[in-house]
Amino acid sequence: MQRTSLMTATAVFGLTFAAVLPVPFNASFAQTPPKESAPGPGNATTGHDAEKSSDKFAAPSPYAPQAPGVNAANIPDGPPAEASEATPPVDQISASPAHDDWPAYGRDTNATRYSPLDQITPENVGHLTRAFVYHTGSKPAAGQINKWAAETTPIKVGDGLYTCSAVDDIIKLDPGTGKEIWRHNSGVKYESIPYTAACKGVVYYTASTVPEGQPCHNRILVGTLDMRLIEVDAADGKLCEGFGYHGQVNLMKGMGESVPGFVSITAPPPVVNGAVVVNHEVLDGQRRWAPSGVIRGYDAETGRFLWAWDVNRPDQHGEPQPGQHYSRGTPNSWATMTGDNELGLVYVPTGNSAADYYSALRSPEENKVSSAVVAIDVKTGSPRWVFQTVHKDVWDYDIGSQPTLMDFPGKDGPVPALIMPTKRGQTFVLDRRDGKPVLPVEERAAPTRTDVPDDPRAPTQPWSTGMPRLGVPDLKETDMWGMSPIDQLYCRLKYRRAKYLGEFTAPEISRPWLEYPGYNGGSDWGSMAYDAKAGVLIANWNITPMYDQLVSRKKADELGLMPVDDPNFSPSAGGAEGAGAMADTPYGIVVSPFWNEFTHMMCNKPPYGMITAIDMHTQKVLWQHPLGSARANGPWGLPTHLPLTIGTPNNGGPIITAGGLIFVAATTDNLIHAFDAKTGKELWNDVLPGGGQATPMTYEYNGRQYVAIMAGGHHFMMTPVSDELVVYALPERK
Repeated sequence: MQRTSLMTATAVFGLTFAAVLPVPFNASFAQTPPKESAPGPGNATTGHDAEKSSDKFAAPSPYAPQAPGVNAANIPDGPPAEASEATPPVDQISASPAHDDWPAYGRDTNATRYSPLDQITPENVGHLTRAFVYHTGSKPAAGQINKWAAETTPIKVGDGLYTCSAVDDIIKLDPGTGKEIWRHNSGVKYESIPYTAACKGVVYYTASTVPEGQPCHNRILVGTLDMRLIEVDAADGKLCEGFGYHGQVNLMKGMGESVPGFVSITAPPPVVNGAVVVNHEVLDGQRRWAPSGVIRGYDAETGRFLWAWDVNRPDQHGEPQPGQHYSRGTPNSWATMTGDNELGLVYVPTGNSAADYYSALRSPEENKVSSAVVAIDVKTGSPRWVFQTVHKDVWDYDIGSQPTLMDFPGKDGPVPALIMPTKRGQTFVLDRRDGKPVLPVEERAAPTRTDVPDDPRAPTQPWSTGMPRLGVPDLKETDMWGMSPIDQLYCRLKYRRAKYLGEFTAPEISRPWLEYPGYNGGSDWGSMAYDAKAGVLIANWNITPMYDQLVSRKKADELGLMPVDDPNFSPSAGGAEGAGAMADTPYGIVVSPFWNEFTHMMCNKPPYGMITAIDMHTQKVLWQHPLGSARANGPWGLPTHLPLTIGTPNNGGPIITAGGLIFVAATTDNLIHAFDAKTGKELWNDVLPGGGQATPMTYEYNGRQYVAIMAGGHHFMMTPVSDELVVYALPERK
């Protein structure tokens, strides 16, 4: 389930977090939690079985009448479709696209975020100026609660710079001037915004059934917050009438009961061998029997349903029959997926089953595929292999990063590999053909002591011993920190009050427990960048502990915690972050930053954000330092205006260029930064009009290199929200 990185404000040597507040949704009806049928044998390779629990919280019949899924556009469902194969595609975006383009979210099919452009170099990057600024027009209106965090990375193909607004309007710009060429209004309503209004990017696709020069030969595809797939003509932005129902597909079909904003798409769905593969986020903390985390494939030409991977219906790849639905509460995937056309696979980073902090009601099949990377055959929808990064996860260590593909230098030649970053700061390198580790992984004993009845923890957890850990040693009481001795003492007392046995400290009912590195630690949705020529991997990452506690159902009711689909839900009733009802289980959850509630400064000493370069030939750190300054941060949310680089939490990834530069924004100092790729030295930065919580991109047009960043800000990180896409270039030669 999607998490956003913890916001911060940094005092001279410290940092604060936004209050963990829920976000309102317009609930329209209560959800009838259906009981799932017993799962059959699956194809997973790793995992720990679910434990038996009381029937009190078991779901009722899977065949109970279901209200239709919410769909803002009222697109007809059509009859159930049988699984079928996609229309054979023409050549699509490759691992080596045109040098001047950035045609995909991660630039290429390997999701390297590496560009061969070299016009901008360490010697001249200091001369970058703003070439143009484009306003998407998407910001909170008067009277609306701020849910905005665009998180967008534009793409550039040929003569078009394509992007989306935070609410999924699709836009084509002139790459040299920023002039709007066309705009498609997707019609997403405010009530359909989940925790965050975000559109990470759009997808470019060339049809094989439509001749060149005809409408919808080249197409732009987007998945929406209100669960639609939309395809428009890349030339004029008009809907592709031959796709789905007049250019749209209803993704609520088969989902059962829901309410606006409970499920949504924020990541660009990849097209792999002609199949559009769709995942979606499900709001955290709501209820055990939340909508399904099903993964589905659709024909990129026609929108025809191809297959479904439904964890608790592993042998049923068709759509549910009328009156039935996909299995509920299963692990969802909200991260950007990566496709492998040669192997016919899509690599799916997964999250937890619904009710993140309580696992007793999960099926064995769910426990095998949660917090894992799952390779799915795009012809059949069947998993080819599974690699799990956390067993029986109750820490919300879902995978938010996009996998990056690479050729790893092996003894007998290159090994087709996959790099999987995690929130734990563990980076796993796997053979993408079979999921087996390329670099060593070992199972280490993990704490199992807990006072939660009938919910034992996994005895071991996987550690990537072949890669440097993006993290710091376990917390100690002497690490507690504050602006004054009194602040430090307060944090030491808070540390002593909590249970803490290391990274996998099990949940507790009787007292708080410390979760470290935290559900926003390590690498999140910004992912990593990889320079295959140099063999260098770049990662920016977080160190953000949390303070958690399970509470009884009675206490949860007293706190007013309720799921988003409850008719009485209100902004104070629990949301995707912080306290959550976890309805249909015996417990609610209270989550907060590990901070001083009075100053809003973290209890652990800085840094809270870092950037690291790793040599993938030797798996050694080349350089590493804190990322982000104190200029826009301070106690009680007040900016200090001090240019001290102390390391702030960050959201959004890096890119690398052949010019020897790394560009990254992400930090809460509202800057975009350029670093020397060899040394890590910061060479340039610029103040953005809003928070830079997005991944930048670069392209060339008419012989000039540009660098673009969506400065949309982030409501949860409390950075300024704006609608400005800022594009830089070197001054034009006269």
